[in-house]
Amino acid sequence: MDLSFYKGKKVFLTGHTGFKGTWLSRILILAGAEVTGYSLEPPTTPSLFEQTKTASQMKSIIGDIRDGARLKTEMLEAKPDIVLHLAAQPIVRASYKDPVGTYESNVMGTVNILEAVRACPSVKSFVNVTTDKVYLNKEWTWGYRENEELCGFDPYSNSKSCSELVTYSYKNSFFNEKTSPAISTARSGNVIGGGDYATDRIIPDCIRAVESGKEIILRNPNSTRPYQHVLECLRGYLTLAKAQYEDKSFVGSYNFGPDDESCVTTGELATLFCENWGEGAKWKNVSEANAPHEANFLKLDCSKSKTVLGWYPQWGIRDAIKKIVEWEKAVQAGTAASEITDKQIKEYFGM
Repeated sequence: MDLSFYKGKKVFLTGHTGFKGTWLSRILILAGAEVTGYSLEPPTTPSLFEQTKTASQMKSIIGDIRDGARLKTEMLEAKPDIVLHLAAQPIVRASYKDPVGTYESNVMGTVNILEAVRACPSVKSFVNVTTDKVYLNKEWTWGYRENEELCGFDPYSNSKSCSELVTYSYKNSFFNEKTSPAISTARSGNVIGGGDYATDRIIPDCIRAVESGKEIILRNPNSTRPYQHVLECLRGYLTLAKAQYEDKSFVGSYNFGPDDESCVTTGELATLFCENWGEGAKWKNVSEANAPHEANFLKLDCSKSKTVLGWYPQWGIRDAIKKIVEWEKAVQAGTAASEITDKQIKEYFGM
């Protein structure tokens, strides 16, 4: 993808202090965009956002997506050309602990951002980032297409299904004029990459274990997930935002997931990680009593994104794991997190 389109563009990004948000912020900064971020404080300590000192290279607003009035005020001041909505409560297990907060952030947060877009005449392209978990999961062996039924099981997944429906309603109710901004949703799977410190995620759990000299604990080594490097889906969001900015016929819902070879079991992923990390790293299975429900298998059919947008995965699962280990070991050795992050972005995009 040629990132030159984003040079000089004003981009409003929610959730910019999170893992995906930080990687996306750095891509846009390197591309020469004028980036305004709106998000809560970084969700982890440490955090990639603070490690990379990204706040110094953009306008970083610490705000709550649930505060619709503040969000609207900040967007009107920023006058963005493009809005990318990533802010969310993103963890399945956390959604069981706080379902109300999850729905407030993921559903009413979507209402609030769309209301802000309605009030801001400068916006030409809006992408709401959801998840592969929006689909009614029937444990199929084939991938879900964009026209499949939406009905997430757990509060996180279900709230993201609701977010899709809210976006659909707003697009048809309020953004159907020729001068209206282009409105789309983007669905992606389990992202991995350097600098992720979230709890209850396989790669951060692996890294924490090996760095403390312990065995990696897997709750369910036989569950299959479609893993992809974070840069893969971010390129998808940027490709979609650009395409519909230039031609509104591209609006719709799009899947951005890995090819079949990257749909691996948690055990296979951990084995790949251990092989790349070395130093005697290994994992073991420890079953968890009364664990909350999590889907065993779900993958995406990305034929639409490939055919319509020309988007294809570039880094398979082995490349992704190699890059994660490279990132972590570079930071351990004293390389600045911003330096290794930007190096991998430039390599990925051919900059």
